[in-house]
Amino acid sequence: MNTATSDIATRGPHAEVQAAREASRQARAAVRQEVSTLIAEVEKLLRCVRAAADPEVARARAEVESAVAATKRALAARVYQLRRQASDTVEASDRYVREQPWQAIGAAAISGFVIALLLGRRRMNGL
Repeated sequence: MNTATSDIATRGPHAEVQAAREASRQARAAVRQEVSTLIAEVEKLLRCVRAAADPEVARARAEVESAVAATKRALAARVYQLRRQASDTVEASDRYVREQPWQAIGAAAISGFVIALLLGRRRMNGL
């Protein structure tokens, strides 16, 4: 048994789901941080040009402020949608595993076998 398969076996049946949730959480946090940083920088730039008297600058500033507000709303809606989809997927997977345990075990065994074959080939090729 390879180490990945034995690790999963010793950690329990929910280890894979927990690992996927954690990876997803970390990815979302990284994206959220990057977008928040971008929005903060744009808002900082807007504060710097707020005192400009040029009508063209004022028009551009208003457009950018509107775009930032729309981006915040769209981001919040997308985050909600992604959380809902992830939750639905996890629930469906959990339900399937509970209703079809032998099929789930078979799928996991086949996946482990294929991964072991691919890793073995990779090591044999010297990569």
